[in-house]
Amino acid sequence: MPETDEALVARSRGGDRAAFEELVRRTARLVFARAYLETGDAHQAEDVAQETFFTAWRSIGQVTDATGLRPWLMSILHSVVVDVARRAGRQKRGAGRGRDDAGSLLRLADDATPPPSELVARNDERERALSVLRSLPAEYREPLMLRYLAGADYETISRQLALSNGSLRGLLSRGMAMLRDEMKRKNR
Repeated sequence: MPETDEALVARSRGGDRAAFEELVRRTARLVFARAYLETGDAHQAEDVAQETFFTAWRSIGQVTDATGLRPWLMSILHSVVVDVARRAGRQKRGAGRGRDDAGSLLRLADDATPPPSELVARNDERERALSVLRSLPAEYREPLMLRYLAGADYETISRQLALSNGSLRGLLSRGMAMLRDEMKRKNR
């Protein structure tokens, strides 16, 4: 019988890394999906998730109510996202001061990426979809982000959100219909 999250939190608070690693395995998809929803970039979401878990390990002793582990992780994630945005803002302000390097321009020209217009169109579509997903009620948003952003299977999502399989399928179906309708409405 698998150990409960509460027992794992208690062991983690005592310094048990293996217990914390199991907590990470159980919550990684949820944290990644939420990070991706916040950042819109898979690589940045991975970095945010990793930093979230690093911060959580350092602060696990602060968890007084083990049943609130997931909300606690989401609050850490939110702080990390804010910090990343601040750092990016400082870097943008500091960039462009004197270093124009011809090598980087040549690398851009040789890159086999799609044309800029196609990249912009893809990025705009992704941003619209994420914006609509963010606007959905949480009961639909969370299963959708776990399924389609984090790639979680039905069993994992059911466990994460404490839903029956039938309830989960209904929420996914209705949530996807809402997402499609809203996307069509925004594309008009």
